[in-house]
Amino acid sequence: MTVTRILTGITTSGTPHLGNYVGAIRPTVAASRTAGTQNFYFLADLHALIKVQDPAKVQRSTLEIAASWLACGLEPDNDRVWFYRQSEIVEIPELTWFLTCVAGKGILNRAHAYKASVDRNRADGEDDDNGITAGLFMYPVLMAADILVFNAHKVPVGRDQIQHIEMARDFAQRFNHLYGDHLVLPEAMVEEHVATLPGLDGRKMSKSYDNTIPLFCTREELKKLIFSIVTDSRAPGEAKDTEGSALFQLYQAFASAEETAAMRDAFAQGIGWGDAKQKLFERIDAELSPMRERYNALMQEPQRIEAMLREGARVARERHGLPLMRRLREAVGLRDLSKLADAVADDKPVKEKAALPVFKQYRERDGRFHFKLADAGGHPLVWSDTGFDAPKLAGAWIAAAKIHGGRVLDLIDRTGICWSEGREADVREALDALRDADAAKP
Repeated sequence: MTVTRILTGITTSGTPHLGNYVGAIRPTVAASRTAGTQNFYFLADLHALIKVQDPAKVQRSTLEIAASWLACGLEPDNDRVWFYRQSEIVEIPELTWFLTCVAGKGILNRAHAYKASVDRNRADGEDDDNGITAGLFMYPVLMAADILVFNAHKVPVGRDQIQHIEMARDFAQRFNHLYGDHLVLPEAMVEEHVATLPGLDGRKMSKSYDNTIPLFCTREELKKLIFSIVTDSRAPGEAKDTEGSALFQLYQAFASAEETAAMRDAFAQGIGWGDAKQKLFERIDAELSPMRERYNALMQEPQRIEAMLREGARVARERHGLPLMRRLREAVGLRDLSKLADAVADDKPVKEKAALPVFKQYRERDGRFHFKLADAGGHPLVWSDTGFDAPKLAGAWIAAAKIHGGRVLDLIDRTGICWSEGREADVREALDALRDADAAKP
């Protein structure tokens, strides 16, 4: 079965609010349960350093966001859902440099965040690059590395982030053109109906506007903030417009279709603002209350979250990041010098050919069909444990391996397939070598 890899990150630069929950956390948690997908969720703490220079704030935000995702139902399993901290994937900054060496400066000049900063400087009569760090300028390259290090197929983003996915595709294409087809070209997943919540003042809920409602504030604070939402002066009994009403939009984001219809009718009948706010509070609190309890418990166990993030990073690196970066280092020429052969007649050094691993098929006494992949010395790398009912089923696995290389471990069912503990990276490398050798045959 073909598996689609989906990747989502959130910057650890503040406390999650209702807008983050409705627009990002809730839909991504639901998507993590989709069959036929592998999901990578990460805390973008390296990105946070671009705009936050308060170490305690970065640390606290990382804990709060991790606890929020888990409280909202994210279930990491290290087989289909990986949850990790960006800074734990050391291959990301390495790949960032590889991509930096192929990224066009002209493309980076057109990045929205950089251009907006330049425009502000010009409007203020300052030098174009006043106060702009190289981190802000290189933000799109780091984001591309986040995506490409796991060769993600799809990245859920808002429309304002599409440019970053297009840039990641451009960098990947340039790299592939120079060094071979190693990087998947990601696609943006743009949800046309992503909810954008209004804040307390009616503008988009944003930390920049200081108009947010923290996702897991206390019940009392939640009520106080909801009752401070700006409304017009229409009195009880006067019909009220749902169009443009921050209060109604917030209610709609949490209510069912039937509840929303009832509230729409109440607006038409002239419900008082106090009563409408009470209904909004009760509806939001009903959804958040059980999650708030889980969140508060998680915040008391930072060591548990730390262990979970480290384990997620370890497994994601072992299965995906490390094997890819080994291939990329080889591709760009960062190679083992001891593998160079003596110079040939034309004085050009040639790479020594390594003996390829070999697949073998056999039948056990129980009548089931098996295979194993052994290295050049005959030592088994991977083998079928439970076996297959027919030889063609074992052969189909081998054929798929010769087409997809190490990716076969992600694309088809691994039940009953074994390898020595800690050697998955070696298995993937051997399968890639067989794939490349098979593809090179005339």
